[in-house]
Amino acid sequence: MKFKRVLFVATLHHPAELLREIQETPDAASAPLFPRSMELYTWGRAFRQAGWEIDVFWRNLPGFGNRSIASLSNEVFRTSLTPGKLLAGLMQRVPPGLQPDLQRRNQLLLEQARRFQPDLIWLSGNNREILPSTLERLKRELRCQLLFLHGDSPIVFSHANERSAAPLYDLVLVNDRYHGAQWRELGAKQVACLPYVAIDPDFHVPQPITDVPNAYLCDLGFVGTLVPAKLYSERVAALESLRDFDLGIWSVHDVPPSLAPFHRGYALGDEMLQVLSSVKICINTHGDTMRYGVNLRLFECAALGVFQIVDDRPGVGECFKLGEHLVTFSDHEDLREKARYYLAHDEERQQMAEAARQHALAHHRYDQRVARVEELLGVG
Repeated sequence: MKFKRVLFVATLHHPAELLREIQETPDAASAPLFPRSMELYTWGRAFRQAGWEIDVFWRNLPGFGNRSIASLSNEVFRTSLTPGKLLAGLMQRVPPGLQPDLQRRNQLLLEQARRFQPDLIWLSGNNREILPSTLERLKRELRCQLLFLHGDSPIVFSHANERSAAPLYDLVLVNDRYHGAQWRELGAKQVACLPYVAIDPDFHVPQPITDVPNAYLCDLGFVGTLVPAKLYSERVAALESLRDFDLGIWSVHDVPPSLAPFHRGYALGDEMLQVLSSVKICINTHGDTMRYGVNLRLFECAALGVFQIVDDRPGVGECFKLGEHLVTFSDHEDLREKARYYLAHDEERQQMAEAARQHALAHHRYDQRVARVEELLGVG
């Protein structure tokens, strides 16, 4: 059996970005399915290049009423209590059978899948909406396989839908071996730590740093999420230790008050590529629950030829050679010392960054990840 169609089931995080990119595409037939700011964009490109047809079901679109992308707003995590948080908390306590909108979304997914006839359903993590019963029905009716991706520990950060559906997953992809073991305990048939993040040579291209806004130029830069504290306290503490450096922070979400003076806005898609290309050193610290594995930024920085100082996680050394492609830090003083050293040694820093770029281009591309997924699922 050879797969030909993959249906992505995910949450659209940056609808405004996708709308803008669709409007900028003159040919409606070639309009993008995913915004360039989501990793699904590069996964989708890799699947297409491997000969797959792709489609997407945005599970955060409402079941009733206006289901256009324009009806959504960009998700921003606020540390304060908001009406949206209160409503979401209340709805999680309501049984699915008593939520008409939720039932309607699941029905719409069934209808779209029946039309598209996917051989593979790709389910992204943080799934609050699609019920295990719907996934079981899709697999039974369409005889398709189910691929699930999750970037956090299922013990710390997952939903009942995701845990209950674990025995239905034909393959779970994780970035951390410890998370993989937890999914096995929940009943997943097959788990792989690829990691599932990578780079696209045609997208992750180093950007020139001439004629860029001064705000992009800094010694140390960080792009990513810093809240909530239960997931990113170690990341915040590392950046706090660098407040006497020329530090720039870009985040879509709230920033802790201690780091607010260094916040320079947000960077998505092409702007993220420009920001990372413009900083001298990227500070790359993982989330608190990522004890072994690696994050997307590790590969993005490498592909962009950006030198990075990374917190010491075992998986980092499995993907790159420490001291040849990048360096890690053990504590805050070590981080500060290495930041000072490599800011003072431009040539050494640039040589390592270029070596990391060549390594990422050779070994950590999305087309290689797709080939491995096909192998794990028995394609061909």
